Amino acid sequence: MEKLIIGSYEEFATHLGEQLGVSDYVELSQERINLFADATLDHQWIHVNPEKASTDSPFHSTIAHGYLTLSMLPYLWNQIIQVDHLKMMINYGMEKMKFGQAVLSGQRIRLVTSLQSIENLRGVCKAGIKFAIEIEGEKKKALEGVAIFLYYFES
Repeated sequence: MEKLIIGSYEEFATHLGEQLGVSDYVELSQERINLFADATLDHQWIHVNPEKASTDSPFHSTIAHGYLTLSMLPYLWNQIIQVDHLKMMINYGMEKMKFGQAVLSGQRIRLVTSLQSIENLRGVCKAGIKFAIEIEGEKKKALEGVAIFLYYFES
């Protein structure tokens, strides 16, 4: 799928209620999980100890940190959209975010998005992006919510 290219608030607004795109899949490998554990100082065994997880975890595997799954959102979002004529973009917040299913080490995830809301706040574009992070081959989503971004377009 080609990237959606947006050059202005007006162009963005024409996509209200539409699916914006779907990213490629990316693997959440044990190496990536371990690196995230190191970065966040969260070394809980369910994430970083495959031997213990294989016997003591209900998943029989290590699982990705929920916040690792969430942290993949910018990378995956950039596969879907290209916003031109931009001074800056700010992550404003999350709404109705919930984790639905653990991502096992080695599983692949992708992002599915739609434009839920858009407002012009005195020249700043406030976009509500409904998102779901899907796990390849699974019906239940890993994560769902609404990401709020502020786009500052050049005048």
